[in-house]
Amino acid sequence: MSREDSRLALEWHTWLAENLALGVSAEDAQRVLVDAGVEASLAQREIATAQAHPYVVAARRIGRRYEWLEALADLYAELHRQSGAVTLEKRRGVSPEEFFTRYYFGHRPVVLQGFMEDWPAMRRWSLADFRERFGDVEVEIMSGRDANPDHASQPDKHRQVVKLRDYVQRVETGGESNDFYMVPRNENWKRDGLARLREDIRAPAGIIDPELRPDMTTLLLGPPGTVTPLHHDNMNVLLGQVMGRKHVRLVPSFQRHLVYPRHGTFSSVDAASPDAARFPLYGEATVLEGVVEPGELLFLPVGWWHWVRALDVSATVTFHHFQLPGGNTHLRTPQ
Repeated sequence: MSREDSRLALEWHTWLAENLALGVSAEDAQRVLVDAGVEASLAQREIATAQAHPYVVAARRIGRRYEWLEALADLYAELHRQSGAVTLEKRRGVSPEEFFTRYYFGHRPVVLQGFMEDWPAMRRWSLADFRERFGDVEVEIMSGRDANPDHASQPDKHRQVVKLRDYVQRVETGGESNDFYMVPRNENWKRDGLARLREDIRAPAGIIDPELRPDMTTLLLGPPGTVTPLHHDNMNVLLGQVMGRKHVRLVPSFQRHLVYPRHGTFSSVDAASPDAARFPLYGEATVLEGVVEPGELLFLPVGWWHWVRALDVSATVTFHHFQLPGGNTHLRTPQ
């Protein structure tokens, strides 16, 4: 904006109202406007007008409630740190009772060991096995991901139907790549042609509903290098790693204000290489990190932010129907 302009552009009105509502001081707001080319006297008038406007007054009251909730979230974060839960736990021999009490209801992630030893998938699954048993089955994948930084939040732009043998060949020969991936949104687990594949897994006893209908699980399959960007799910998820390893980074749900949310459930931050200049608050987040090995289950509590990168050719099964009287706990998403 030039200094000769006598009125603020609409986007600056919106910016001013939002930032005053969030508690930015008049002095700081004026400094930003002047640095953007707004004449100082105009900036002062617009700030004074905005501060007196009933809409901004009401928004400021809401902003104070937001500040209180943010302070409460920071308190949870401090208690979390004081509890010593600053690493991604790996546990063997966890009973269902302890799992639900300590992790599910405790809202804490954990890697569980020893629950997948009876899975035929652990002995049988390989790319060669998929090609031999299910090569003619048509599956949906997400393709062309590298060309679109927002591919994860725009799935309909990337859907492609292929024969499983053709997809397996791409995984075998494509090397490290994030350009193509079979993800839960593809819903291939429901395809009748993969019914025998579903028979190769078992519900973790006492934790997951043993019925295991096709709509209760999902399948992920892809090459090394596939990345799921930092995001959260609106329900609890148990991730079973069958083939390959996955590097994970997790941020607590109560640190949402530190991860710069966008598109509802996604973060603006590249968790693989955070930009401290653009996203300074992310540096205050508690980041749990670890590698999930074949035969391990990763519990992702509802609302926890997670970033995942496959280190090898990877096959993963996810569960979301827990063996509870009330079923899975969901996060209510504001409209």
